[in-house]
Amino acid sequence: MTRVAVIPARGGSKRIPRKNIKPFYGKPMIAWSIEAAIKSAMFDRIIVTTDDEEIANIAREYGAEVPFIRPPELSDDYAGTTEVIAHSIEALAKIGVVAEDVCCIYATAPFVRASDIIESYRVFTSADWNYCFTVTDFPAPIFRSFKRTPEGGIDMFYPEHFKTRSQDLPEAFHDAGQFYWGKAAAWTQAKVIFSERSYGFLIPRWRVQDIDTLDDWQRAELIAPTLMDQLA
Repeated sequence: MTRVAVIPARGGSKRIPRKNIKPFYGKPMIAWSIEAAIKSAMFDRIIVTTDDEEIANIAREYGAEVPFIRPPELSDDYAGTTEVIAHSIEALAKIGVVAEDVCCIYATAPFVRASDIIESYRVFTSADWNYCFTVTDFPAPIFRSFKRTPEGGIDMFYPEHFKTRSQDLPEAFHDAGQFYWGKAAAWTQAKVIFSERSYGFLIPRWRVQDIDTLDDWQRAELIAPTLMDQLA
């Protein structure tokens, strides 16, 4: 059984320039993901897929491999995670590494825990799942959510639930943006991740922060001192 961690880290991030290697709590951002993968001791290979030589060098410095450079067509704003991981699996096969279980770990997941990687793999292999990935719950019921009208007013998405008590509504979850275990065949066949064939590995909201915008980054910096002490 060959287990591989693949960390996607392209160089052209727009909203936070160079975010994958931007310093975060004393280290390049990507270092936290690499170190969590190493600490888990779950992987035969830890790969960073990137189109950027500086990112590649930093990845190697922190213990990851960069055995190939990601092609331009998979390095723009429209490249999807599934396609990037599938390319990595195929590129590894060309150099004799046949991956079976592949964990995509995002480069901007500084709060990822090695223990979660280990425990989620146990769940992933306990049944015939295509994927197992981190999720967390919404802080408020999505069935009582609303949007703004063009005039600035409020329009409920589900007006039929205006009078429904919050405790009577089903719990809803969203992608926590940390990591995704998947069978190699699921990645290369582009199986849908958000489906009944995927297990949602629950992580509490207080240690989840997806980092896409500057506001996300600033919030992550505020909560880092508490969470990083726990990770140490």
